[in-house]
Amino acid sequence: MSRIIELFGKSAEASKENWSEVLKSQSCPFLERQCIKVRKSQPKISIGTCSVLYGEENRAILICPFRFLERRQIFTDCIHLLSLHEPGNELHIVPEISIPGGSVDYFLVSVKSDKVRDFVGIELQTLDTTGTVWPERQRFVNSLGLSTLKKDVTSKKSFGMNWKMTAKTILVQLHHKIRTFEHINKHLVLVIQDHLLSYLQEQFQFSHMSEARVGDPMHVHSYSMKKARTGSHRIELSKRLSTNTEGIARSLGLKAEANMELETIVEQLESKISSDTLFSVR
Repeated sequence: MSRIIELFGKSAEASKENWSEVLKSQSCPFLERQCIKVRKSQPKISIGTCSVLYGEENRAILICPFRFLERRQIFTDCIHLLSLHEPGNELHIVPEISIPGGSVDYFLVSVKSDKVRDFVGIELQTLDTTGTVWPERQRFVNSLGLSTLKKDVTSKKSFGMNWKMTAKTILVQLHHKIRTFEHINKHLVLVIQDHLLSYLQEQFQFSHMSEARVGDPMHVHSYSMKKARTGSHRIELSKRLSTNTEGIARSLGLKAEANMELETIVEQLESKISSDTLFSVR
């Protein structure tokens, strides 16, 4: 059985899929452009693996953060955190805004008359892999009857999940960023898979995190991956937690970074708002 669940957003069980065309186009349905996960040795070739089976329990693990963009559900699930959003306002999705500690993946922004009224920061985090998924990917392609290099198919190289590094990295990054959001009275949402949340709860101090409260600046939205009747998979919100700067610090025991004024973030958001960022469910 192949450990590849999805390739270029298509279910590995989709027998009627035109796989030759899928591999040729290398298109990511979630980004609506060519998949940006490419081989270092062959940058013109996209890897395209969205999710895999891993471990003795064959858990479905998302390994590409853009897989979370399915149906734009993660943004819909954050609308309630826009306290200043009103009927008639536009919703925009703006990527990559810099704040102290790094950049935030996406902002869900409420806009009226081209002016920002409110916003929510959204960070995506899937598990980082160790080793390489490429041989497993090529074995799947080979099973479809499509030509691949023999050395790829017979390679003994495999992949693992870097649970510890992924967890520690995202918590440190959150700690650097959440104080900014708390200072300006806005929300930051971490979007992760249920398996990663379970690991965080087991390995770090998470007992103080409560069921989600709108008043908390830091929210965690955990998604599970469910198999539909068609054989394809879809993400579903499974749990919501929240805390504040002190809560993240309690998990790590680190010092927070400097604040960033509200006007600075708003200026960046308004400079990027356009018809291309307008929120729509695809």
